[in-house]
Amino acid sequence: MSRNGEKIDTAFGEYRPPWFLLSGHLQTVYPALFRKVSIVANRRERIDTPDGDFLDLDWGVAGSSKLAIICHGLEGSSQEHYAQGMARAMLENGWDALCWNYRGCSGEANRLLRSYHSGATDDLETIIDHAIAEGRYERVDLIGFSLGGNLILKYAGDRETNAKVRSLCAFSAPCDLAASSAQLAKPSNAIYMSRFMRSLSRKVIEKDFLYPGRLEMSGLKEMRTFAEFDDRFTAPLNGFESARDYWTKCSSLPVLDTIKVPTLMVNALNDPFLPEECYPHAAARKNPFLELETPRHGGHVGFVELGEDGLYWSERRAIAFLENV
Repeated sequence: MSRNGEKIDTAFGEYRPPWFLLSGHLQTVYPALFRKVSIVANRRERIDTPDGDFLDLDWGVAGSSKLAIICHGLEGSSQEHYAQGMARAMLENGWDALCWNYRGCSGEANRLLRSYHSGATDDLETIIDHAIAEGRYERVDLIGFSLGGNLILKYAGDRETNAKVRSLCAFSAPCDLAASSAQLAKPSNAIYMSRFMRSLSRKVIEKDFLYPGRLEMSGLKEMRTFAEFDDRFTAPLNGFESARDYWTKCSSLPVLDTIKVPTLMVNALNDPFLPEECYPHAAARKNPFLELETPRHGGHVGFVELGEDGLYWSERRAIAFLENV
């Protein structure tokens, strides 16, 4: 059962973890520590953005007429195990794969003071338009993890998608940014928050070196939560009034009922990052294009399976959904 008592959709088969990975925390941590995935999307391309910045794209090309664009999570990159694992699954099942890096996430600082954020749908649209301009794709599917899940949902809910965007798969999507920020600030999630803050702080320090005097750096070392960081940095660098304004305007939850392409959203009930607000059953009931699945297990971007084919459940689930669109 889901957190609000609704039945879980088991048409594909509810995810069942290995016996030693029942905990949501273990499901979250295990892949990052132990999963080894070969880099299959490895042809790097750099493209310019309309505002004079750049984005780095990693392609896995098998000559397909179908393309899966894969969007990573907060402080991740195209090289993450879940991104490359999904790319491998797509390549093996008839898709080309494009794993792209958000601004500043490819190992090199971006050109502008602006950063990436959870609602940067303009950059996603740039990627989609560039991929379609290649001229060889008859359909494009979007797959997002965590922040990337919110990003693709926000993109689809905010605008008429390109006609070639056929479907979306979002895993572990924090569709209510304010609520998920508060969830991550809880003591039980201190280890994750500490890791995120260290990584975000390093990027701000690098920005301060590149743009001396443009940022207010006092108190950075004492910051412990997204509320503090987003209020000081993410919001003003990206045109928002405050962290609250940023979270409100970039959450996908308010626009889920306007999505008009087949969409699968999978949020595990034992995901330590997600609060009650991130299980939007009401929106799914109202929108026939939105299929929400809330398996009991899976953690945050976990869904570990130990089969001989090396696939995780999330990868098999995405393939099954996309093939039925």
